[in-house]
Amino acid sequence: MLFNSVEFVVFLPVVFLLYWFVANRNLPNGNINNQNLLLLFASYFFYGWWDWRFLSLIVFSTCIDYFLGLQLGRLSHNRQRKLLLWCSLLVNIGLLGIFKYYNFFAENFVEAFSLLGTTFDPARLEVILPIGISFYTFQTLSYSIDVYRRKLEPTKDFIAFAAFVSFFPQLVAGPIERATNLLPQFTNKRIFEYDKAVDGMRQILWGLFKKVVIADNCAEYANLIFNNSSEYGGSTLLLGAIFFTFQIYGDFSGYSDIAIGTARLFGFNLMQNFAFPYFSRDIAEFWRRWHISLSTWFRDYLYIPLGGSRGGTLSKVRNTFIIFIVSGFWHGANWTFIVWGLLNAVYFLPLLLTNNNRRNLDVVAKGKWLPSFKEGISILFTFGLTVLAWIFFRAENLPHAGAYISELFSRSLFTPPHFLGRPKVIQLVLLIIGFVLIEWIGRSEEYAISTIGLQWNRLFRHGFYYALILIVFFFSGKEQAFIYFQF
Repeated sequence: MLFNSVEFVVFLPVVFLLYWFVANRNLPNGNINNQNLLLLFASYFFYGWWDWRFLSLIVFSTCIDYFLGLQLGRLSHNRQRKLLLWCSLLVNIGLLGIFKYYNFFAENFVEAFSLLGTTFDPARLEVILPIGISFYTFQTLSYSIDVYRRKLEPTKDFIAFAAFVSFFPQLVAGPIERATNLLPQFTNKRIFEYDKAVDGMRQILWGLFKKVVIADNCAEYANLIFNNSSEYGGSTLLLGAIFFTFQIYGDFSGYSDIAIGTARLFGFNLMQNFAFPYFSRDIAEFWRRWHISLSTWFRDYLYIPLGGSRGGTLSKVRNTFIIFIVSGFWHGANWTFIVWGLLNAVYFLPLLLTNNNRRNLDVVAKGKWLPSFKEGISILFTFGLTVLAWIFFRAENLPHAGAYISELFSRSLFTPPHFLGRPKVIQLVLLIIGFVLIEWIGRSEEYAISTIGLQWNRLFRHGFYYALILIVFFFSGKEQAFIYFQF
Protein backbone atom coordinates (compact mmCIF):
# COMPACT_ATOMS: atom_id res chain seq x y z
CA MET A 1 0.00 0.00 0.00
CA LEU A 2 1.43 3.36 -1.01
CA PHE A 3 1.31 6.41 1.26
CA ASN A 4 0.22 8.47 -1.75
CA SER A 5 -2.68 6.18 -2.67
CA VAL A 6 -6.45 6.36 -2.19
CA GLU A 7 -6.29 3.10 -0.23
CA PHE A 8 -4.02 4.67 2.39
CA VAL A 9 -6.28 7.73 2.64
CA VAL A 10 -9.02 5.32 3.75
CA PHE A 11 -6.77 2.96 5.74
CA LEU A 12 -5.12 5.57 8.01
CA PRO A 13 -8.27 7.24 9.45
CA VAL A 14 -9.92 3.86 10.04
CA VAL A 15 -6.93 2.52 11.97
CA PHE A 16 -6.53 5.82 13.82
CA LEU A 17 -10.17 5.80 15.01
CA LEU A 18 -10.06 2.14 16.02
CA TYR A 19 -6.76 2.68 17.82
CA TRP A 20 -7.83 5.63 19.98
CA PHE A 21 -11.60 5.10 20.34
CA VAL A 22 -12.06 1.32 20.33
CA ALA A 23 -8.81 -0.42 21.34
CA ASN A 24 -8.17 2.32 23.90
CA ARG A 25 -11.50 1.81 25.71
CA ASN A 26 -10.51 -0.74 28.30
CA LEU A 27 -8.86 -1.12 31.66
CA PRO A 28 -5.66 0.97 32.02
CA ASN A 29 -3.49 -2.14 31.90
CA GLY A 30 -5.35 -3.75 29.02
CA ASN A 31 -5.53 -1.07 26.36
CA ILE A 32 -1.80 -1.31 25.51
CA ASN A 33 -2.22 -4.95 24.48
CA ASN A 34 -5.34 -4.12 22.48
CA GLN A 35 -3.61 -1.25 20.71
CA ASN A 36 -0.55 -3.38 19.96
CA LEU A 37 -2.72 -6.17 18.59
CA LEU A 38 -4.59 -3.70 16.40
CA LEU A 39 -1.32 -2.24 15.12
CA LEU A 40 -0.03 -5.74 14.38
CA PHE A 41 -3.07 -6.69 12.31
CA ALA A 42 -3.10 -3.28 10.62
CA SER A 43 0.59 -3.61 9.76
CA TYR A 44 0.12 -7.09 8.31
CA PHE A 45 -2.84 -5.83 6.29
CA PHE A 46 -0.80 -2.84 5.10
CA TYR A 47 2.08 -5.08 3.97
CA GLY A 48 -0.13 -7.88 2.67
CA TRP A 49 -2.00 -5.42 0.45
CA TRP A 50 1.08 -5.55 -1.80
CA ASP A 51 1.60 -9.34 -1.69
CA TRP A 52 0.21 -11.38 1.22
CA ARG A 53 2.53 -14.33 0.47
CA PHE A 54 5.57 -12.47 1.79
CA LEU A 55 3.93 -11.98 5.19
CA SER A 56 5.32 -15.41 6.03
CA LEU A 57 8.86 -13.98 5.85
CA ILE A 58 8.07 -11.27 8.40
CA VAL A 59 6.32 -13.76 10.69
CA PHE A 60 9.21 -16.23 10.40
CA SER A 61 11.86 -13.56 11.10
CA THR A 62 9.79 -12.26 14.03
CA CYS A 63 9.46 -15.71 15.62
CA ILE A 64 13.14 -16.55 15.17
CA ASP A 65 14.43 -13.38 16.80
CA TYR A 66 11.80 -13.40 19.55
CA PHE A 67 12.67 -16.91 20.74
CA LEU A 68 16.41 -16.45 20.24
CA GLY A 69 16.16 -13.23 22.26
CA LEU A 70 14.54 -15.10 25.14
CA GLN A 71 17.32 -17.68 25.09
CA LEU A 72 20.00 -14.98 24.94
CA GLY A 73 18.48 -13.48 28.08
CA ARG A 74 18.50 -16.79 29.94
CA LEU A 75 21.97 -18.02 29.05
CA SER A 76 25.14 -16.76 30.68
CA HIS A 77 27.74 -18.86 28.85
CA ASN A 78 29.41 -16.65 26.24
CA ARG A 79 29.98 -19.43 23.73
CA GLN A 80 26.32 -20.49 23.77
CA ARG A 81 25.13 -16.89 23.51
CA LYS A 82 27.47 -16.22 20.59
CA LEU A 83 26.13 -19.34 18.83
CA LEU A 84 22.56 -18.05 19.20
CA LEU A 85 23.57 -14.65 17.84
CA TRP A 86 25.14 -16.32 14.82
CA CYS A 87 21.91 -18.25 14.29
CA SER A 88 20.01 -14.97 14.15
CA LEU A 89 22.56 -13.43 11.78
CA LEU A 90 22.61 -16.43 9.47
CA VAL A 91 18.83 -16.78 9.29
CA ASN A 92 18.11 -13.09 8.70
CA ILE A 93 21.00 -12.32 6.40
CA GLY A 94 20.49 -15.70 4.71
CA LEU A 95 16.90 -14.83 3.78
CA LEU A 96 18.03 -11.41 2.60
CA GLY A 97 20.81 -12.98 0.57
CA ILE A 98 18.57 -15.53 -1.10
CA PHE A 99 15.92 -13.06 -2.22
CA LYS A 100 18.14 -10.09 -2.95
CA TYR A 101 21.62 -11.31 -3.87
CA TYR A 102 21.44 -14.94 -5.06
CA ASN A 103 20.95 -14.12 -8.75
CA PHE A 104 23.63 -11.41 -8.59
CA PHE A 105 26.26 -13.85 -7.32
CA ALA A 106 25.08 -16.58 -9.69
CA GLU A 107 25.41 -14.31 -12.72
CA ASN A 108 28.84 -13.08 -11.65
CA PHE A 109 30.05 -16.63 -11.06
CA VAL A 110 28.95 -17.48 -14.60
CA GLU A 111 30.95 -14.56 -15.98
CA ALA A 112 33.99 -15.40 -13.86
CA PHE A 113 34.02 -19.05 -14.95
CA SER A 114 33.50 -18.09 -18.59
CA LEU A 115 36.68 -15.99 -18.44
CA LEU A 116 38.48 -19.17 -17.34
CA GLY A 117 36.98 -21.10 -20.25
CA THR A 118 34.67 -23.12 -18.00
CA THR A 119 30.92 -23.42 -18.35
CA PHE A 120 29.01 -22.89 -15.12
CA ASP A 121 25.25 -22.54 -15.20
CA PRO A 122 23.64 -22.43 -11.75
CA ALA A 123 19.88 -22.26 -11.40
CA ARG A 124 18.31 -18.80 -11.17
CA LEU A 125 15.56 -17.86 -8.74
CA GLU A 126 12.47 -16.51 -10.49
CA VAL A 127 11.18 -14.54 -7.51
CA ILE A 128 10.45 -10.89 -6.92
CA LEU A 129 12.18 -9.01 -4.13
CA PRO A 130 9.92 -8.67 -1.06
CA ILE A 131 9.30 -5.00 -0.35
CA GLY A 132 11.12 -3.68 2.70
CA ILE A 133 13.09 -6.87 3.44
CA SER A 134 16.35 -4.93 3.90
CA PHE A 135 14.68 -2.59 6.39
CA TYR A 136 12.86 -5.00 8.69
CA THR A 137 15.79 -7.45 8.57
CA PHE A 138 18.15 -4.81 9.97
CA GLN A 139 15.53 -3.81 12.53
CA THR A 140 15.21 -7.33 13.92
CA LEU A 141 19.00 -7.77 13.84
CA SER A 142 19.39 -4.67 16.02
CA TYR A 143 17.23 -6.41 18.63
CA SER A 144 19.26 -9.63 18.64
CA ILE A 145 22.59 -7.81 18.73
CA ASP A 146 21.55 -5.42 21.51
CA VAL A 147 20.17 -8.31 23.61
CA TYR A 148 23.43 -10.19 23.04
CA ARG A 149 25.41 -7.11 24.12
CA ARG A 150 23.11 -6.81 27.17
CA LYS A 151 22.07 -3.32 26.16
CA LEU A 152 18.45 -4.47 26.12
CA GLU A 153 16.42 -6.94 28.14
CA PRO A 154 14.61 -9.47 25.91
CA THR A 155 10.87 -8.89 25.81
CA LYS A 156 8.43 -11.62 26.82
CA ASP A 157 5.54 -9.84 25.10
CA PHE A 158 5.31 -11.48 21.67
CA ILE A 159 2.56 -9.15 20.41
CA ALA A 160 4.59 -6.05 21.31
CA PHE A 161 7.68 -7.50 19.64
CA ALA A 162 5.77 -8.51 16.49
CA ALA A 163 4.22 -5.05 16.30
CA PHE A 164 7.69 -3.51 16.67
CA VAL A 165 9.04 -5.56 13.75
CA SER A 166 6.08 -4.87 11.46
CA PHE A 167 5.06 -1.33 12.53
CA PHE A 168 3.40 -0.16 9.32
CA PRO A 169 4.53 3.50 9.11
CA GLN A 170 8.20 2.54 8.74
CA LEU A 171 7.92 -1.11 7.74
CA VAL A 172 8.90 -0.96 4.08
CA ALA A 173 11.32 1.97 3.83
CA GLY A 174 12.39 3.00 7.30
CA PRO A 175 13.59 4.73 9.33
CA ILE A 176 15.40 1.60 10.52
CA GLU A 177 14.55 1.83 14.20
CA ARG A 178 16.68 0.45 17.00
CA ALA A 179 14.98 -1.91 19.38
CA THR A 180 16.36 0.15 22.27
CA ASN A 181 14.33 3.17 21.06
CA LEU A 182 11.13 1.80 19.54
CA LEU A 183 10.40 -1.48 21.34
CA PRO A 184 9.94 0.09 24.82
CA GLN A 185 7.35 2.43 23.31
CA PHE A 186 5.14 -0.60 22.62
CA THR A 187 5.14 -1.54 26.29
CA ASN A 188 4.40 1.94 27.61
CA LYS A 189 0.96 3.50 27.84
CA ARG A 190 0.24 5.89 24.97
CA ILE A 191 -1.88 8.98 25.57
CA PHE A 192 -3.37 11.00 22.73
CA GLU A 193 -1.80 14.44 22.55
CA TYR A 194 -3.51 16.93 20.26
CA ASP A 195 -0.42 19.08 19.65
CA LYS A 196 1.65 16.00 18.86
CA ALA A 197 -0.98 14.77 16.40
CA VAL A 198 -1.17 18.15 14.67
CA ASP A 199 2.61 18.18 14.38
CA GLY A 200 2.43 14.69 12.86
CA MET A 201 -0.14 15.84 10.30
CA ARG A 202 2.07 18.79 9.43
CA GLN A 203 5.04 16.49 8.81
CA ILE A 204 2.87 14.14 6.73
CA LEU A 205 1.82 17.10 4.59
CA TRP A 206 5.43 18.11 3.99
CA GLY A 207 6.36 14.52 3.18
CA LEU A 208 3.53 14.32 0.63
CA PHE A 209 4.70 17.60 -0.92
CA LYS A 210 8.21 16.19 -1.27
CA LYS A 211 6.97 12.95 -2.81
CA VAL A 212 4.05 14.03 -5.00
CA VAL A 213 5.14 17.49 -6.09
CA ILE A 214 8.95 17.31 -6.15
CA ALA A 215 9.97 13.65 -6.53
CA ASP A 216 7.27 12.42 -8.91
CA ASN A 217 7.61 15.41 -11.24
CA CYS A 218 11.40 15.20 -11.23
CA ALA A 219 11.03 11.47 -11.97
CA GLU A 220 9.21 12.19 -15.21
CA TYR A 221 12.21 13.97 -16.76
CA ALA A 222 14.93 12.05 -14.90
CA ASN A 223 13.53 8.79 -16.28
CA LEU A 224 13.15 10.23 -19.78
CA ILE A 225 16.74 11.49 -19.85
CA PHE A 226 18.40 8.46 -18.20
CA ASN A 227 16.43 5.96 -20.30
CA ASN A 228 17.40 7.76 -23.51
CA SER A 229 20.76 9.19 -22.48
CA SER A 230 22.47 8.33 -25.78
CA GLU A 231 20.19 10.81 -27.55
CA TYR A 232 21.13 13.86 -25.47
CA GLY A 233 24.13 16.11 -24.97
CA GLY A 234 26.00 16.88 -21.77
CA SER A 235 23.85 19.84 -20.69
CA THR A 236 20.68 17.74 -20.89
CA LEU A 237 22.36 14.87 -19.04
CA LEU A 238 23.39 17.30 -16.30
CA LEU A 239 19.77 18.41 -16.06
CA GLY A 240 18.69 14.77 -15.79
CA ALA A 241 21.23 14.08 -13.02
CA ILE A 242 20.05 17.13 -11.06
CA PHE A 243 16.41 16.08 -11.48
CA PHE A 244 17.27 12.60 -10.17
CA THR A 245 19.17 14.16 -7.26
CA PHE A 246 16.00 15.96 -6.15
CA GLN A 247 13.82 12.98 -7.05
CA ILE A 248 15.60 10.56 -4.73
CA TYR A 249 15.77 13.08 -1.90
CA GLY A 250 12.11 14.09 -2.23
CA ASP A 251 11.07 10.47 -2.60
CA PHE A 252 13.03 8.96 0.29
CA SER A 253 12.97 11.81 2.78
CA GLY A 254 9.30 12.32 1.88
CA TYR A 255 8.59 8.71 2.84
CA SER A 256 10.47 9.20 6.12
CA ASP A 257 8.49 12.36 6.91
CA ILE A 258 5.18 10.58 6.27
CA ALA A 259 6.33 7.59 8.35
CA ILE A 260 7.47 9.74 11.28
CA GLY A 261 4.35 11.90 11.14
CA THR A 262 2.06 8.86 10.94
CA ALA A 263 3.80 7.22 13.90
CA ARG A 264 3.31 10.42 15.87
CA LEU A 265 -0.46 10.14 15.32
CA PHE A 266 -0.34 6.87 17.25
CA GLY A 267 1.86 8.19 20.06
CA PHE A 268 5.22 6.91 18.80
CA ASN A 269 8.46 8.81 18.24
CA LEU A 270 10.67 7.65 15.37
CA MET A 271 14.19 8.90 14.78
CA GLN A 272 14.94 11.66 12.29
CA ASN A 273 16.17 10.07 9.07
CA PHE A 274 17.18 13.13 7.02
CA ALA A 275 18.62 16.43 8.25
CA PHE A 276 18.77 18.61 5.09
CA PRO A 277 21.72 16.73 3.54
CA TYR A 278 22.00 18.91 0.43
CA PHE A 279 23.12 21.81 2.60
CA SER A 280 26.17 19.82 3.73
CA ARG A 281 29.61 21.44 3.50
CA ASP A 282 31.52 18.19 2.99
CA ILE A 283 30.79 14.52 2.30
CA ALA A 284 31.25 13.51 5.94
CA GLU A 285 28.52 15.96 6.93
CA PHE A 286 26.36 14.68 4.08
CA TRP A 287 26.53 11.16 5.45
CA ARG A 288 25.64 12.37 8.94
CA ARG A 289 22.51 13.90 7.44
CA TRP A 290 21.50 11.37 4.75
CA HIS A 291 19.60 8.18 5.68
CA ILE A 292 20.70 8.65 9.29
CA SER A 293 19.12 5.41 10.52
CA LEU A 294 21.16 3.30 8.07
CA SER A 295 24.40 5.27 8.48
CA THR A 296 24.28 4.98 12.27
CA TRP A 297 23.29 1.29 12.02
CA PHE A 298 26.42 0.52 10.00
CA ARG A 299 28.50 2.69 12.31
CA ASP A 300 27.37 0.92 15.49
CA TYR A 301 27.05 -2.65 14.24
CA LEU A 302 29.83 -2.85 11.65
CA TYR A 303 32.26 0.08 11.65
CA ILE A 304 32.94 0.22 15.40
CA PRO A 305 33.20 -3.60 15.81
CA LEU A 306 35.76 -3.56 12.98
CA GLY A 307 37.83 -1.11 15.02
CA GLY A 308 36.37 2.15 13.78
CA SER A 309 38.91 4.96 13.86
CA ARG A 310 40.88 3.54 16.77
CA GLY A 311 43.62 1.82 14.78
CA GLY A 312 46.31 3.06 12.45
CA THR A 313 45.83 4.80 9.13
CA LEU A 314 45.54 1.59 7.11
CA SER A 315 42.86 0.14 9.38
CA LYS A 316 40.89 3.42 9.23
CA VAL A 317 41.05 3.40 5.45
CA ARG A 318 40.08 -0.29 5.32
CA ASN A 319 37.11 0.19 7.65
CA THR A 320 35.94 3.25 5.72
CA PHE A 321 35.95 1.40 2.41
CA ILE A 322 34.22 -1.62 3.96
CA ILE A 323 31.43 0.49 5.40
CA PHE A 324 30.76 2.39 2.17
CA ILE A 325 30.97 -0.65 -0.09
CA VAL A 326 28.62 -2.63 2.18
CA SER A 327 26.28 0.36 2.25
CA GLY A 328 26.27 0.41 -1.54
CA PHE A 329 25.65 -3.33 -1.71
CA TRP A 330 22.80 -3.00 0.80
CA HIS A 331 21.00 -0.78 -1.71
CA GLY A 332 20.92 -3.37 -4.45
CA ALA A 333 22.48 -6.33 -6.21
CA ASN A 334 24.19 -4.36 -8.95
CA TRP A 335 27.75 -3.21 -9.51
CA THR A 336 26.45 0.34 -9.92
CA PHE A 337 25.55 0.47 -6.22
CA ILE A 338 28.93 -0.93 -5.20
CA VAL A 339 30.74 1.69 -7.32
CA TRP A 340 28.44 4.37 -5.86
CA GLY A 341 29.53 3.31 -2.37
CA LEU A 342 33.18 3.09 -3.45
CA LEU A 343 33.05 6.60 -4.94
CA ASN A 344 31.65 8.00 -1.70
CA ALA A 345 34.49 6.28 0.18
CA VAL A 346 36.96 8.05 -2.13
CA TYR A 347 35.20 11.36 -1.43
CA PHE A 348 35.38 10.69 2.32
CA LEU A 349 39.01 9.57 2.42
CA PRO A 350 40.76 13.01 2.29
CA LEU A 351 38.63 14.20 5.20
CA LEU A 352 39.51 11.10 7.20
CA LEU A 353 43.25 11.32 6.50
CA THR A 354 43.36 15.00 7.47
CA ASN A 355 41.15 14.49 10.56
CA ASN A 356 38.53 16.87 9.13
CA ASN A 357 35.68 14.35 8.94
CA ARG A 358 34.00 15.85 12.02
CA ARG A 359 34.60 19.48 11.18
CA ASN A 360 31.04 20.54 10.30
CA LEU A 361 28.81 19.32 13.11
CA ASP A 362 26.56 22.35 13.51
CA VAL A 363 23.80 23.68 11.28
CA VAL A 364 25.17 25.67 8.36
CA ALA A 365 24.82 29.46 8.78
CA LYS A 366 22.98 28.95 12.06
CA GLY A 367 21.03 32.06 13.01
CA LYS A 368 21.82 33.72 9.68
CA TRP A 369 19.84 34.22 6.51
CA LEU A 370 22.70 33.37 4.17
CA PRO A 371 25.85 31.24 4.35
CA SER A 372 29.29 32.80 4.09
CA PHE A 373 31.01 32.76 0.70
CA LYS A 374 33.21 29.87 1.84
CA GLU A 375 30.22 27.90 3.11
CA GLY A 376 28.33 28.55 -0.12
CA ILE A 377 31.21 27.25 -2.23
CA SER A 378 31.56 24.20 0.04
CA ILE A 379 27.83 23.43 -0.26
CA LEU A 380 27.90 23.71 -4.06
CA PHE A 381 31.05 21.58 -4.33
CA THR A 382 29.61 18.86 -2.07
CA PHE A 383 26.33 18.97 -3.96
CA GLY A 384 28.22 18.55 -7.24
CA LEU A 385 30.07 15.49 -5.94
CA THR A 386 26.76 14.05 -4.79
CA VAL A 387 25.10 14.62 -8.16
CA LEU A 388 27.99 12.81 -9.88
CA ALA A 389 27.71 9.84 -7.50
CA TRP A 390 23.94 9.60 -8.01
CA ILE A 391 24.55 8.90 -11.71
CA PHE A 392 25.99 5.50 -10.77
CA PHE A 393 23.07 4.92 -8.41
CA ARG A 394 20.52 5.61 -11.16
CA ALA A 395 22.29 4.02 -14.15
CA GLU A 396 21.18 0.61 -15.40
CA ASN A 397 24.73 -0.75 -15.37
CA LEU A 398 28.35 0.39 -15.33
CA PRO A 399 28.66 0.88 -19.13
CA HIS A 400 25.55 3.05 -19.00
CA ALA A 401 27.04 5.13 -16.17
CA GLY A 402 30.36 5.41 -17.99
CA ALA A 403 28.74 6.57 -21.23
CA TYR A 404 26.53 9.01 -19.33
CA ILE A 405 29.47 10.62 -17.50
CA SER A 406 31.65 10.64 -20.61
CA GLU A 407 29.04 12.63 -22.55
CA LEU A 408 28.34 14.80 -19.51
CA PHE A 409 31.94 16.07 -19.53
CA SER A 410 32.10 16.56 -23.30
CA ARG A 411 31.80 19.83 -25.20
CA SER A 412 28.05 19.30 -25.41
CA LEU A 413 27.89 20.35 -21.76
CA PHE A 414 28.02 23.94 -23.01
CA THR A 415 25.09 23.62 -25.42
CA PRO A 416 21.50 24.60 -24.51
CA PRO A 417 19.75 21.66 -22.81
CA HIS A 418 16.60 20.07 -24.18
CA PHE A 419 13.29 20.54 -22.31
CA LEU A 420 14.42 23.66 -20.44
CA GLY A 421 12.18 25.92 -22.50
CA ARG A 422 9.07 23.82 -21.92
CA PRO A 423 6.49 25.44 -19.61
CA LYS A 424 6.20 22.26 -17.52
CA VAL A 425 9.98 22.13 -16.97
CA ILE A 426 10.09 25.83 -16.07
CA GLN A 427 7.29 25.17 -13.60
CA LEU A 428 9.25 22.26 -12.12
CA VAL A 429 12.42 24.34 -11.78
CA LEU A 430 10.44 27.05 -9.97
CA LEU A 431 8.93 24.43 -7.66
CA ILE A 432 12.41 23.09 -6.86
CA ILE A 433 13.68 26.61 -6.11
CA GLY A 434 10.72 27.25 -3.80
CA PHE A 435 11.24 23.87 -2.15
CA VAL A 436 14.95 24.58 -1.52
CA LEU A 437 14.10 28.00 -0.03
CA ILE A 438 11.59 26.48 2.41
CA GLU A 439 14.07 23.76 3.35
CA TRP A 440 16.74 26.41 3.93
CA ILE A 441 14.45 28.45 6.18
CA GLY A 442 13.59 25.38 8.26
CA ARG A 443 17.02 23.73 8.22
CA SER A 444 17.44 23.98 12.02
CA GLU A 445 14.27 21.99 12.69
CA GLU A 446 13.45 18.29 12.43
CA TYR A 447 11.57 18.97 9.18
CA ALA A 448 11.29 22.12 7.10
CA ILE A 449 7.80 23.39 8.02
CA SER A 450 7.98 22.29 11.66
CA THR A 451 7.80 25.87 12.93
CA ILE A 452 7.13 27.87 9.76
CA GLY A 453 3.96 29.88 10.23
CA LEU A 454 3.42 29.07 13.91
CA GLN A 455 3.85 32.74 14.83
CA TRP A 456 1.89 34.03 11.86
CA ASN A 457 -1.61 35.36 11.89
CA ARG A 458 -4.04 32.43 11.88
CA LEU A 459 -5.38 33.38 8.44
CA PHE A 460 -1.91 33.40 6.85
CA ARG A 461 -0.82 30.24 8.68
CA HIS A 462 -3.84 28.24 7.54
CA GLY A 463 -3.55 29.76 4.09
CA PHE A 464 0.01 28.42 3.83
CA TYR A 465 -1.06 24.89 4.81
CA TYR A 466 -4.10 24.91 2.52
CA ALA A 467 -1.92 26.11 -0.33
CA LEU A 468 0.40 23.13 0.20
CA ILE A 469 -2.60 20.79 0.29
CA LEU A 470 -3.99 22.23 -2.95
CA ILE A 471 -0.58 21.93 -4.65
CA VAL A 472 -0.33 18.28 -3.55
CA PHE A 473 -3.82 17.54 -4.88
CA PHE A 474 -3.07 19.40 -8.12
CA PHE A 475 0.02 17.28 -8.79
CA SER A 476 -1.38 13.98 -7.48
CA GLY A 477 -2.66 11.16 -9.67
CA LYS A 478 0.59 9.51 -10.84
CA GLU A 479 0.82 7.30 -7.75
CA GLN A 480 4.43 6.27 -8.38
CA ALA A 481 6.02 3.73 -6.04
CA PHE A 482 8.71 4.95 -3.69
CA ILE A 483 12.25 4.34 -4.99
CA TYR A 484 13.41 2.63 -1.81
CA PHE A 485 10.68 -0.02 -2.03
CA GLN A 486 13.10 -1.94 -4.27
CA PHE A 487 15.74 -2.05 -1.53
